[in-house]
Amino acid sequence: MSTLEIKNLHANVLPTEEGQEAKPILKGVNLTINGGETHAIMGPNGSGKSTLAYTLAGHPRYEVTEGEVLLDGENVLEMDIDERARAGLFLAMQYPVEVPGVSSSNFMRSAVTSVRGEAPKLREWVGELNAAREQLQMDASFSERSVNEGFSGGEKKRHEVMQLALLKPKFAVMDETDSGLDVDALRIVSEGINRYQEETGGGVLMITHYKRILNYVHPDFVHVFANGQIVTTGGAELADQLEAEGYEKFV
Repeated sequence: MSTLEIKNLHANVLPTEEGQEAKPILKGVNLTINGGETHAIMGPNGSGKSTLAYTLAGHPRYEVTEGEVLLDGENVLEMDIDERARAGLFLAMQYPVEVPGVSSSNFMRSAVTSVRGEAPKLREWVGELNAAREQLQMDASFSERSVNEGFSGGEKKRHEVMQLALLKPKFAVMDETDSGLDVDALRIVSEGINRYQEETGGGVLMITHYKRILNYVHPDFVHVFANGQIVTTGGAELADQLEAEGYEKFV
């Protein structure tokens, strides 16, 4: 069973303009996720939830100043972004970017080739891609469309979950995957996340503002994030409390 350990993680967001100073966002995050577990991080806007996701993935705008992140004992902070992905760390972005001119099928095959170390045989790949697409109820024309270009919000999130299904990482960081989804899309996306976990035994870190996705992707642990760190932890019932009472008592 794989383990992801976040130890005393501090990170700054780097300035976008000359003369500005780096701003501390993460202020000592400690969290251990084992394979097969689902952890939900909930918290108010500006608390640092998305910063945690992008710092784990290696976004260049975030500078780690202290701490370590161990994936099966290896410090991923010493790895390049692509090395982190090949090691088994996956990020589903809150706002997936468009990649004009690159078809979704070619994008997915390149990603799978990089992770698996060899290109899947074409006939097998077509079957694998179509099976993943059909499970997420995406139109057959999807494969030839440019990555995320002209996709609806729901299609973008389904595309992220399809990557999850095909890449089969050890740990999936899902950054507000429920944002912008209607009821049907939320159910389909959630089923995809659950299916990934059942098939791979992977761990899930679900970052969300709201409880609604947790009605489908049931958490083993719920963590409240405030001022750049985890301030309290509980079971699934904590999400109900936050839904009813808000975050004020924890901030």
